[in-house]
Amino acid sequence: MPEVWIRLNTADRRRNWLWTGWFTLVCAGTAVAVALSETEEDGGWWVGGCAIVWLVGAVYMINRGYGRTLLTAQGMVFRTFFRRRSLPWSEVVRVERRSHATRSGEWWDVRVVRVGGRGLTVPGAFTSRRDDREFERKLVLIEDYLSRMSGRWPRERSIRDSALRRRKDCRYSAMR
Repeated sequence: MPEVWIRLNTADRRRNWLWTGWFTLVCAGTAVAVALSETEEDGGWWVGGCAIVWLVGAVYMINRGYGRTLLTAQGMVFRTFFRRRSLPWSEVVRVERRSHATRSGEWWDVRVVRVGGRGLTVPGAFTSRRDDREFERKLVLIEDYLSRMSGRWPRERSIRDSALRRRKDCRYSAMR
């Protein structure tokens, strides 16, 4: 099979940069407001705290936006802004779609579970949109590579996809 890259498309990378900019403005505004309202000499630790929160958040968002995965016949190669890692297909047990929920929204990502039970998040495969076709395409592509390279067919995927397809067909036929 040919090598395939999984990464964010241009619009998703742009959206990630906009969220990173918004986060930077919020942290900078908080730091400036605290610095201007502080009258004591020892109030600088608040500004330092805001800087540390910003640094951790910005590094996470940049690393997430630039992350990508290369699917090869030998395995998966994870590449982020700071790290590269290879994972052979023989170490992958299954592929999971994980959902995360907060008060302000929800997002989904793809995680591969290794033989020992530990999981790895796949760089370049996440979304915050419900029923995102690009995200579903990436998930199915990873599952297909796993099934072809390891010789195992993921039963839960075929059952899930057929149920999802039936539900969508019913919804679309009702709309017509």
